[in-house]
Amino acid sequence: MNVRRGFFIFFIVFSFQSQAESLRVLIAGDMEISLDNSAVVSIPLAYNGSVVLSLGEDTRFFRGIEVELSAPQIWLSYRGSLGMAVYADLDKTPAAGTADIQGRRVISEPLPNKIQTVYQIPIRASHGLRSSPYVTVIAGYIPPSSFPLVFRIMPVIKGLSEELESMVFQLSAKPILSDEGAVRLSARYPEQLQGKPFTVLIDDTVIENPLEERLLKEGEHHLMVLSDDYRNESRRFIIERARLLDLTIELQDPTPLILFEGPENALIFLNDRPVLGASGPVPVDPGVHEVKFLVGDYTITRSVTIQRGKSYRMALMVDITVSEIE
Repeated sequence: MNVRRGFFIFFIVFSFQSQAESLRVLIAGDMEISLDNSAVVSIPLAYNGSVVLSLGEDTRFFRGIEVELSAPQIWLSYRGSLGMAVYADLDKTPAAGTADIQGRRVISEPLPNKIQTVYQIPIRASHGLRSSPYVTVIAGYIPPSSFPLVFRIMPVIKGLSEELESMVFQLSAKPILSDEGAVRLSARYPEQLQGKPFTVLIDDTVIENPLEERLLKEGEHHLMVLSDDYRNESRRFIIERARLLDLTIELQDPTPLILFEGPENALIFLNDRPVLGASGPVPVDPGVHEVKFLVGDYTITRSVTIQRGKSYRMALMVDITVSEIE
């Protein structure tokens, strides 16, 4: 018998929170919560007023929204006379004025005896929000597809005084951002090596679809590009909170390059062949090479091992050193 009674009570509570209700509301205004709208705007509410809360298109960095209800000082004398409710999955988006709507009630409770009351509404399952003496987090979460919401103030007793009926609250809302940003990679190929495969690792994890936008924790990250057809690349980048970073991967020909530098009258030889008019890097094959600088009667020769995908600077430095002789 006790088991049946417990199941019945649970079913009634669940149905109350999940089934649509029909209600008439007085819409005082609407508010869009988005990344682009950083200014905090408040809407005045009477004892029976409601506000429509909608989301902007980009909610990928949102954990939820925070709604703050500010009351006048006289409200402290009317504890228990008003309540609040939030409705989701509306059958239509109501305009300002009186509207008949249907919606699913996700929370309802008496307004606390506070001048400022803060509610946090999660919009994703892994939101990490927690209630405290200063903040009430509604149970579960409301996905963006269930927006817009209606935040409503309503009487919970009869016979309200004229002072309470003329009382004005202020409602404001803002996004609760996650500690994430996003990176969007693009690739720029060398003309002679278009479309060859490469592997991208971010923080030592292989990225399956590297050119798709990816959420990352804010802070410094490490990018590596590995390929048999391009030069390997390693760099660091910074992700800022709630911002998108466009990062271009400059895929390069893996042929080794040597940049020669020396005096204007120097003759430079690579493997006994003169390097003439080399104002830029000279491509070479990997392996052991001999480099020779000839300046007048002065000759210096060096054997160097060149590796694939590396660039080298080879310079003849002529300098005068001065030191004191004791």
